[in-house]
Amino acid sequence: MQPKNHFPIMDKKSLIGLGLIAAILITWLALTGPSKEQIARNKQIKDSVEFAFKTNQIAEEAKIVAKKATVITDTAIVPVSDSVLKLASKNLYKDFASAAQGKAEVVTLENENLKVFISTKGGRVEKVILKNYQRYGHTEPLVLFDKDSTSQYLKFDAYDNMSFTTDSFYFKPSSISEVSSGDGFKTITLKLETSKPESYIEYIYSLKGKDYMLDYDVNFVGMQNIISGKSNKVTMHWSQAMPSQEKHITKEREAATAYYKQVKEGVDNINGLKSEEQLLNEDNIKWVCFKQHFFNSTLIADSEFLKDGSFIKTSQNEKSEYVKTITAELGIPYKHSSSEKFGMAFYFGPTQYKGLKAYDIDLEDIIPLGWSIFSYINKWMIIPLFDMLSGLNSGIIILILTLILKTLLFPIAYKTYMSSSKMRVLKPEIDELNAKYEKADDPMKKQQESMALYRRAGANPLSGCLPMLLQFPILIALFGFFPAAIELRQKGFLWADDLSTYDSVYNFGFEVPFYGDHVSMFAVLMFASTIIYTWMNQAMLQPQQTQMPGMKYMMYLMPVIFLAVMNKYAAGLSWYYFLANVITFLQTWLMKKFVDDGKIREQLLMNMKKPEKKSGFQAKLEEMSKQRQQLPNKKK
Repeated sequence: MQPKNHFPIMDKKSLIGLGLIAAILITWLALTGPSKEQIARNKQIKDSVEFAFKTNQIAEEAKIVAKKATVITDTAIVPVSDSVLKLASKNLYKDFASAAQGKAEVVTLENENLKVFISTKGGRVEKVILKNYQRYGHTEPLVLFDKDSTSQYLKFDAYDNMSFTTDSFYFKPSSISEVSSGDGFKTITLKLETSKPESYIEYIYSLKGKDYMLDYDVNFVGMQNIISGKSNKVTMHWSQAMPSQEKHITKEREAATAYYKQVKEGVDNINGLKSEEQLLNEDNIKWVCFKQHFFNSTLIADSEFLKDGSFIKTSQNEKSEYVKTITAELGIPYKHSSSEKFGMAFYFGPTQYKGLKAYDIDLEDIIPLGWSIFSYINKWMIIPLFDMLSGLNSGIIILILTLILKTLLFPIAYKTYMSSSKMRVLKPEIDELNAKYEKADDPMKKQQESMALYRRAGANPLSGCLPMLLQFPILIALFGFFPAAIELRQKGFLWADDLSTYDSVYNFGFEVPFYGDHVSMFAVLMFASTIIYTWMNQAMLQPQQTQMPGMKYMMYLMPVIFLAVMNKYAAGLSWYYFLANVITFLQTWLMKKFVDDGKIREQLLMNMKKPEKKSGFQAKLEEMSKQRQQLPNKKK
């Protein structure tokens, strides 16, 4: 008897089916699997987690050693000898054991603008005070950040598979307090010593009088036998939770973000409206900026940070008291030589165009000056004017600015008014055309006749839109700049106490969709003046309203949209736009008073009697049109 086969033999179709399933699975895994960049980033995250775990483990073991400094027996308490404690510390911290114990102290560097607090534990800048600015609603100097909202350290691998961060160790300072003034520099040196007398890490902080730049140099001396040779870099970790400094934290969160300058690619930034992590692996980095609404903290390399493993991350919690948290990790090159220096600097100060531009590292690009050609309006006119008139109230400066701009644009406004007057006095002829083609089936013919009339008379039907179009470049330039202009920060005018943000004369206590929870009076004034301006423009252009009825309603819709936007925008911009409208009213009234419509009509009638001069282009178009009309007849 043949033994039974418990494993049935597969037929050809089953094998093909299994092969297809396998092919589909392999294809799916290839398409949905992580990319090389994701794999690299996941590895970096894994390494960071392991690094943090090792660091915490060392800290916990250190606590255990401290608790076991005495051994309790059944009969007595027996102290553990210093040699045993030193041996345990040596096992935990290796060459850094001597720096693992100490007392955290604070040393300070100060000048006319800054006071910088540096902790001997970790050698980090733990607090910065801007002496010439105040937080909204406070009188004491502004605290840019404090020890509870920032971290700063180097992290690196050592031999014996150990990993360390400098914030775990105590540095020895050269002095406790230094104050610089004028052009002089004051310096504080902090040294992280090791068990080897000639091996240490040294931080050198220097501050010049009347400056916002804190020089920060890192020296690696004799560390080639301590820092592992497996890597050619040391990682600089820097993080900051930004405290609220302004009237409205919501507007601060919209403005706060991270900027960075890559050596070849230029300045870029992370979208301020969302939390995001950006890998900086395309190019080496010159500087990284943590930008608040009107202030910034920027870390600048004398040469450049390495792109490998560098990243910036922003995160935001609506329920937090902090505006936003930004973290950066940057690679510092390390060549394992006996003595190396990596130079850096911190900028802690206002986001002010003139001051940032003076450093000549494109740091002024973090200010939203407007796109392309529009930015020159801010660079060449708005900012210099505010600097020149800095002693005046900001609301008055905006008034002067508006007068200057409207005066420069007056010749164009005059030509526009004259063109509009020509259209207005042609109303009888336009009415005749409307009556003639009232029941015509071909509206294009009516339009062509109307345009021909304007052309013969020398009128431009689109001239009424020109004043509005001319204001758009200026408005666009100011739209981004005014809310970010530190020149307007906490500068009050009339009922507004801060022209850099919206004013509120009444709070609803609830949110109105698309409008907000308050009433901005400057926005209301802007809205009312724009409606009047639009009505006046439409009244001046009655003949063309019949040609483009849809445009009439569109022109009235724009002020409504602007009201919703400007209700939450900088009061200074609404004030400017209101003034621009009022000055336009005055200019129009004066031109209407001195321009004689009767004389204009006489001139137009004379123009219409003259033979029409056609340009070569226009004649060619008409010839082409005649040829098209004759084509069907030829086919017949």
